[in-house]
Amino acid sequence: MAKTPSNMLALGTLAPLFSLPNVLTQQKFSLTIDPAYKATLIMFICNHCPYVKQVNPELVRLANDYQEKKVRFIAINSNDVANYPDDSPQNMRKTALAENYPFSYLYDETQEVARAYQAACTPDFYLFDANLILVYRGQLDDARPGNQVAVNGMHLRKALNQVLSNTPVTVEQKPSLGCNIKWK
Repeated sequence: MAKTPSNMLALGTLAPLFSLPNVLTQQKFSLTIDPAYKATLIMFICNHCPYVKQVNPELVRLANDYQEKKVRFIAINSNDVANYPDDSPQNMRKTALAENYPFSYLYDETQEVARAYQAACTPDFYLFDANLILVYRGQLDDARPGNQVAVNGMHLRKALNQVLSNTPVTVEQKPSLGCNIKWK
């Protein structure tokens, strides 16, 4: 595994719109501005990365805690499945069901969405406000495999709380760190 940091897409960036298949519903999901949501969190994850495996329980807790507060959660896997078959859509579905993902898990076969977001690693997080303007990007918290720091989602939770309270996001924005996206 190659430790790779986030590229840190510029704050204020409008979310690149996309339409991708959801491995759970077998239907296309299209990102659009939706007045039903106060915020949208886009997460680039995959099935095999130890960094993602470590944070999976917190991703589920986070979604369960914030979806009722009108936060939309979207996970995207952009890895090359020819060379990393653990990340195939069939295995994505198995992982999502085993982990009880309460959010959409989308497959980015062409990797165009990852490129549009300048995603570099798994996990990589992008928090957008109600107008799909980027207000936070980077890490979930300070936990990494082997560093003995508990996974708690502290940085992302603070950012979410600030967005929901209509205050500027003042959380220190540190790059996420994880496995590099497996490019074709």
